[in-house]
Amino acid sequence: MMKRVFLFLATNLLVITSISIIINLLGLHSYLTSRGINYFQLAIFCTIWGTVGSFISLLMSKFMAKMAMGVVIINPRNATREEHFLLDIIYQLAGKAGLKTMPEVGIYSSPELNAFATGPSKNNALVAVSSGLLTNMNREEIEGVLGHEISHIANGDMITMTLIQGIVNAFTLFLSRIIAYGVSLALSRDEEGNISYLTYNLLTIAFDILFTLLGSLVVAAFSRWREYRADAGGGHLAGRNKMLAALQKLQRAASIEDDRAPSLATLKIARPSHWLELFSTHPPIEKRIMRLEESH
Repeated sequence: MMKRVFLFLATNLLVITSISIIINLLGLHSYLTSRGINYFQLAIFCTIWGTVGSFISLLMSKFMAKMAMGVVIINPRNATREEHFLLDIIYQLAGKAGLKTMPEVGIYSSPELNAFATGPSKNNALVAVSSGLLTNMNREEIEGVLGHEISHIANGDMITMTLIQGIVNAFTLFLSRIIAYGVSLALSRDEEGNISYLTYNLLTIAFDILFTLLGSLVVAAFSRWREYRADAGGGHLAGRNKMLAALQKLQRAASIEDDRAPSLATLKIARPSHWLELFSTHPPIEKRIMRLEESH
C-alpha cells in the first residue's frame, strides 16, 4: 500500500515539477495582462499543462504498471512450461497483427480474470495477464483475451488515448480561463476594466471542474469505442468464437475485481460498467458480446 502511495505521489510531483519548469522557462505564467488575455500565450500555457502530464504518464506507463500490480516479466530463456505457453500465444498473435517488436509479457498475482496492455508505443509495449485468468480459462478463451490485448497495441490505442486526453485537458483549461475572465469582467465595477483576481481564480476552478466532467464524456466515449474495436480485432486474430468465449467467461467472473491500481482499470479487458454508462470507459460486456455476434 505504501509503495503505491509513494509511486503516485512521486509521479505527480515529477509531472508538476517538469511542467512548472517549462512554463517558467518560457515565461508563460503571465498570460493575463493589463490589456486582457494574451490568447496565444494562454493557448501555449494550456497545451503544455494539458499534454505534458499525459505524455509523461504514457512514458512511465510500463514501469508504473509493473510496480503497481507486481507484474513479473517472463524471461524466455528460463520460462516455465506455463510461461512458454503464454509466450507462444502472444508471439503468434503479435506476428499475425504485424507487430515488428514483440511486447514484454508478464504475469501478476491476482484472483481476478483480467489482462491489460500498456506502453508508450507499439514497439515498446507490455502485455500483463493475471494468474486468475491463466488458472480459470482454457486455451481458446486465453487466446481471445490476448487477441484483444494485441489488438490494442496494434491499433496504437495507448498513444491515441494520450493524445485525446491531452487535447481535452488543454481545451478545458483554455475555455475555462476565457469564460472565467469574461464573467469576472462582467461582474467588475471598475471603469478601467480591472478584474478581481480572487473572483477570477474561483471561477476558473469552477469552470475547470465543469469542463473536466464534460471532457470526460468524450474520453470515455472513445475508450468504449476502442474496446469494441479491440474485441473485433481479437476476433480477427484469434477467431470470433474464441473472442466470444472469452467475453462470456469474463462476464461470469465480473464480480472478482482487483482494485490495487484504479488508474490501470481503464487498460484492463474487463471492468465493471459505471452506473452511468456515459462516464464508463468500458461498455457492458453483454453489449460487447452482442456487438461481436452481430458483426458476423
